[in-house]
Amino acid sequence: MPSFVPKFLITIATMAIVILFEFSCSPKSEVEKIAAIKDRTTIPKLHATEITTVISDSGVTRYRISAPQWDVFDKASQPYWEFPLGVHFERFDENLKVDANIHSKYARYLEYDKLWELKGNVRMTNIQGELFETEHLFWNQNFEKIYSDTVVKITQKTHIIYALGFESNQQMTKYLFKSTTGIFPVEEKE
Repeated sequence: MPSFVPKFLITIATMAIVILFEFSCSPKSEVEKIAAIKDRTTIPKLHATEITTVISDSGVTRYRISAPQWDVFDKASQPYWEFPLGVHFERFDENLKVDANIHSKYARYLEYDKLWELKGNVRMTNIQGELFETEHLFWNQNFEKIYSDTVVKITQKTHIIYALGFESNQQMTKYLFKSTTGIFPVEEKE
């Protein structure tokens, strides 16, 4: 380095280069900040796809649920599970054999009330092999009742029954029709 350049000029030049370097590397605009989620009531805590899960009671497997999508809304005023693409639900007896099942195109489960709401092509088979078909169904686990106020078709071994609403125990073995619209015998084919 030439001896005629004073050291303080070298120091000033070095500081100027460092300052220019910092300005050239800093972003031109302020960094965008991601907004915090303000309303957790509309966002699921859990979002799962292609699920199969079992539910047990006192260590005994009682139910199996399968669904293309499962969302859990834990921060809603009434926490709930939602199955927007439908659900397949199976109930097991003490020997782990399926004794009843339910299918629907949409389902919602209210956690506090232990209430299932099923909509869209609801099909349910009880332990006697009877098929129940309706568009809207409720299952209240607290009261151990299944019920509907919509048209229901029940296919038994010897009859097909149409009714406007029904109420049943949760095993679907004892039921009461609200307004029967037709009872038709089933003809056996040889």
